[in-house]
Amino acid sequence: MARREHSGAGAKLDVRGRRQARRVLVQAVYQWQMNASNAAALTSEYAADGALKTADRPFFAEILAAVIARTEEFDGLYEGVLDRDLKRLDGVERAILRLGVCELKCREDVPGPVVIDEYVELAKLFGAQDSHKYINGVLDKVAGQLRPRHPDE
Repeated sequence: MARREHSGAGAKLDVRGRRQARRVLVQAVYQWQMNASNAAALTSEYAADGALKTADRPFFAEILAAVIARTEEFDGLYEGVLDRDLKRLDGVERAILRLGVCELKCREDVPGPVVIDEYVELAKLFGAQDSHKYINGVLDKVAGQLRPRHPDE
């Protein structure tokens, strides 16, 4: 079971909405990788078919825009810990890694273990058999680089 996210300053976090947003984000980023749609078109498409009905739409829009705009940066953050060339990654794995790295880099309000747990679960849902183990290992290494643990934690 995934860990709960923390919300700041008394704001109520819709955990289910955030989880649904991540689920649709995997599909949207995968689709973007295949046909280079823009963020607005993808958002419209997924909204029209009802996939975003229960999703945290601001979170969806923020993460989708960041992944599209900063793909090279995010790829560079995990490419060094891969055991294969980036081009040999499965499209689903690449989408999940880009999303996970984006959250680790851009959303410090979401604890690293939550980010990892959420994307591992999505890899189990969308990825090839055992790809979740690979995703877990890569995101854990990236989290260690971006959010080093302090000895007193």
